[in-house]
Amino acid sequence: MKINGKIIKFGENIDTDVILPGKYLVLVDTKELAKHAMEGIDPQFPKKARKGIILVGGKNFGCGSSREQAPLALKYSGVNCIIAESFARIFFRNSINIGLPVIEHKSITKLVADGEEITVDLNIGIVQNNSKNTSFQVKKLPTFIIEIINDGGLIENIRRRLNK
Repeated sequence: MKINGKIIKFGENIDTDVILPGKYLVLVDTKELAKHAMEGIDPQFPKKARKGIILVGGKNFGCGSSREQAPLALKYSGVNCIIAESFARIFFRNSINIGLPVIEHKSITKLVADGEEITVDLNIGIVQNNSKNTSFQVKKLPTFIIEIINDGGLIENIRRRLNK
């Protein structure tokens, strides 16, 4: 699976309160959640992400509360993939569970810049920076996680496997 997009880059310790402020946790419609993605740090983020982007972050991306709505808001705002130096464990798992690819690379914030276009090949763990004509290896996701992402999330993956 290959994912293309322009980068929107954030720093370290981006917590779930910034990704989706708590006052929006009452929303259940994913389109409504998406309108408030990253509102705590960039109110224009949903407009920027609308065409499909790859979000890049520093260390400890998704820290804070375990709210599942945070990765949902990102996915439905137009985030096709997140690459960060590290993730909060529960955010990482919540993202996989909804079919949002998340990848770790310890130096990602030094290798790419805001606005650059990249292609992520999940199957082989390679990121091609199309803007700089360079590529680098990222931590490859296990096969079972790629299957969950390809199926659109954990629930869809279980349905597919039960219906075999």
